[in-house]
Amino acid sequence: MKNPKYETGWVERISYGLSDAADNLIFQMMSSYLLFFYTDVYGLKAVDVGILFAIARAADVIESVVLGLMIDRTHSKYGKSRPFFLWYALPYVLVAILTFVTPDFSGGGKLLWAYVTYLGLGFLYTAVNLPVTSILPTMTKNDREITILGVIRQFFGSFVQVIVATFTIPLVKLIGQGNQQKGFLGTVIIFGLISLVLIVNTFVQVRERHTDQNKTHQPLKKVWDMLRHNKPWIYLSIVVFLYWLSTAIKNQTTIYYFKYVYNNDNLVSTANSFTLASVIGVLLILRFTQVRSKKATMAHGIEIELVGQMIIGLGAYTKLLPLTFAGILVNSIGNGIVIGLVSIMIADTIAYGTSMGIQAEGLLASTSDWGVNLGLGLGGLITAMMFNASGYVANQAQNAATIRMIDLNFVWIPMVIYVVMYLVLRLYDETLIQQS
Repeated sequence: MKNPKYETGWVERISYGLSDAADNLIFQMMSSYLLFFYTDVYGLKAVDVGILFAIARAADVIESVVLGLMIDRTHSKYGKSRPFFLWYALPYVLVAILTFVTPDFSGGGKLLWAYVTYLGLGFLYTAVNLPVTSILPTMTKNDREITILGVIRQFFGSFVQVIVATFTIPLVKLIGQGNQQKGFLGTVIIFGLISLVLIVNTFVQVRERHTDQNKTHQPLKKVWDMLRHNKPWIYLSIVVFLYWLSTAIKNQTTIYYFKYVYNNDNLVSTANSFTLASVIGVLLILRFTQVRSKKATMAHGIEIELVGQMIIGLGAYTKLLPLTFAGILVNSIGNGIVIGLVSIMIADTIAYGTSMGIQAEGLLASTSDWGVNLGLGLGGLITAMMFNASGYVANQAQNAATIRMIDLNFVWIPMVIYVVMYLVLRLYDETLIQQS
């Protein structure tokens, strides 16, 4: 495969990477703490939240495809993907802040407010995050440079995920001074303002360089035919979905695990600090992909995830907290490898689609976002329904069934999903990419 010279400078690379950091400031807070916020702070029933999450994520799957098509049909002097950073940055931040507002409504009114804000936030998150993936293959034709850009993106994204996971609860306590409603709102305002600056900076600094006008804006029938025959994209999409399904189930249970199993929610920040090891996994991509294929590198990442999850299981069985923390660290290294490769491998499937005569980076990149949305939606629904079925009652000592359910979600279900991920990845035919 022809590999031309590098085309991006470090300012552009860092600005591109910070786009994912910007999105994750709010997304990580939403994915890790919104279930807890809705049940223990806002006062909604777990079953109502589960239904909300399922509806929102189903809507987001459709929205991901719609926004992908919008990108593919955008005509602008700024390009196809780049304008979305400018158009949707401010609405995204404003709706994120409104999502953590707790109005003095009746039960039905509060639920309606949650639906309006959360559904809106899902659409706007996709609008600012999908272009991060779709713009990548248009920035450069150099395969190694695409890997570098993908690693930089995930480095900042993973770093911010850890920052949010580790410092959200301490910030809530500091700002709220015992008032969690005030604390969550103040925290999301801080995160939102930083996010706004970083997204706008991405618009200013990045450039789209490679758009083949003869292969863009094709009829939907031709695009659909390309999708059906793009087997690497199909199998990668399933892997992405499974990754986020396991992540949603485990992340949303973390605060409950330490609050009700160890009876100490202060351990949440300590546990989440070990997820900083995901950055190690992201950086290892640069080394591993020099000596083995991207598919093999991702497979090793899944194996590391599984080993880490087994150590977490051993920690849960023995009730030895250091083992649990060690398992989180090892698992996070594997997470970094897997998620760090997603946008890079999606860029490969986009290039494969282009080799078939269709440049549809928006629609193909929607894999990342609808995989996130579907995984988080089902994960949130599964978690919330299991909470409801087990008799969970917020802010009280939990019964034995609820403790078993929390243990199942935090330890054992993710372990099974990692095995399925590995088996699906084996079906990903990398030779088709290499021959394109």
